[in-house]
Amino acid sequence: MMNHDQQQPHDVLRASQDDEMESLVLHDDHSGNHRQQPPQSPNSPFNSFLDPPSYADAIFTSFDSNGHDQTLEPSTRSGSDYLHISVSDPQEEQELTNSLVPGGNTYHTYLITTRTNIPEFGGPGSEFSVRRRFREVVTLSERLSETYRGYVIPVRPEKSTVERQVMQKGEFVEQRRVALEKYLRKLGSHPVIGKSEELRVFLEVKGKLPLAKTTDVASRMLDGAPAKAGRDLLRMFKELKQSVANDWGAAKPLVVEEDKDFMEKKDKLMEFEHQLSDVSQQAESLVKCQQDMGETMGELGLAFVKLTKFETEEALFDSQNVRATDMRNVATAAVKASRLYRELNTQTIKHLDKLHEYLGTMLAINNAFSDRSSALLTVQTLSSELASLHSRIEKLEVASSKIFGGDKSRMRKIEELKEAVRVTENAKICADREYERMKENNRSELERIDRERHNDFQSMLRGFVVNQTGYAEKMAAVWEKLAEETATYSRDRS
Repeated sequence: MMNHDQQQPHDVLRASQDDEMESLVLHDDHSGNHRQQPPQSPNSPFNSFLDPPSYADAIFTSFDSNGHDQTLEPSTRSGSDYLHISVSDPQEEQELTNSLVPGGNTYHTYLITTRTNIPEFGGPGSEFSVRRRFREVVTLSERLSETYRGYVIPVRPEKSTVERQVMQKGEFVEQRRVALEKYLRKLGSHPVIGKSEELRVFLEVKGKLPLAKTTDVASRMLDGAPAKAGRDLLRMFKELKQSVANDWGAAKPLVVEEDKDFMEKKDKLMEFEHQLSDVSQQAESLVKCQQDMGETMGELGLAFVKLTKFETEEALFDSQNVRATDMRNVATAAVKASRLYRELNTQTIKHLDKLHEYLGTMLAINNAFSDRSSALLTVQTLSSELASLHSRIEKLEVASSKIFGGDKSRMRKIEELKEAVRVTENAKICADREYERMKENNRSELERIDRERHNDFQSMLRGFVVNQTGYAEKMAAVWEKLAEETATYSRDRS
């Protein structure tokens, strides 16, 4: 949404027209006296009777910014704690291995600078820098997803090889730098991840990122074996079997999601995501409309400049000079209005882009819900496994009881199954704890996001409304002044 970083050829042409127009429109002189003109460019198609414009009244800061760039404020967690992360100075480096992808044997590193007073990062006055490549950001994201299951973890920027090939290198690198800075600041502002060891290592430790893969607890619980890294085939098979049974089996799972409050919140969030997507699309349409309006108004001003030039150079009657004066004022007003529309559009993008950010947040929320569903599936799988083990033991005991003195082979099998029951019961206890942890993480995260959403949307709406009002008043003043001047001409003619 609202991606205006890429400038197409026709946009470049319009920009050059805007520059030409702003350098040629008559200065709006309140006294009616012309100042001495500076020399014109020899390549200018216009004569020196056109004064350079003064747009001091059309260029101003955001009505709600108080002179500060809000995007540069440090990531703050509470009170006086702060964690400010900046990404800068991208440098191209040579890959040691050869690549078959064009340009794939080079990559960029980024200087990541951190200033903080948080004890986990060294306390007040701490400042440090490291160089990281995008691959290490991917590693950090993976480790956070493994370690902090159930939390709403900000979604990292995508790694797009196609985009890299299509876009200009400098433009692509700058776009990625901005995205990485925004992503790291979101991680830093998270109340748990912002203080995590994984983030601290990423921001502080120089050289290759020393983040080893974490143990996949679910795999260990499902097979009762020593800790293994990654999702193993046994876990995948067992959970797939349980998932199919949940979807197609006639029997209800032994353990189901019983938190009705959570299910209601989940349904409402899904509806909110749908509504948010609609609003985001309309915001994008508004941005396009304001952009078109500004460009059209600028082109109108340029057309009137050219017409003013013609009327002045080819004047045969006094009425033509009068018309030239009228058109001169219209051109000046149109150029000012065009500039105001462009300034307004910049502020609109800044504020309404929060809608797009929250679509990313919804994706992170869905990931957290998936962690919870995965934990529940593990509990269901282990519960089914226990039920199956008990059933097998019961059948073997019945069969063994029919033989005088018992069946030794069946008795050995029963003992083996009882040992499997003991291991599986211990695993289920761990799985239950993990599931409860997922539920608590989801609950606390939803409460946090609800508070943040209230503040973010309140700030977004205030900024949007205040800027719409301020720029509308500014544009109205431009046209009101022109209307007064036009009324004066009418009275003079009468």
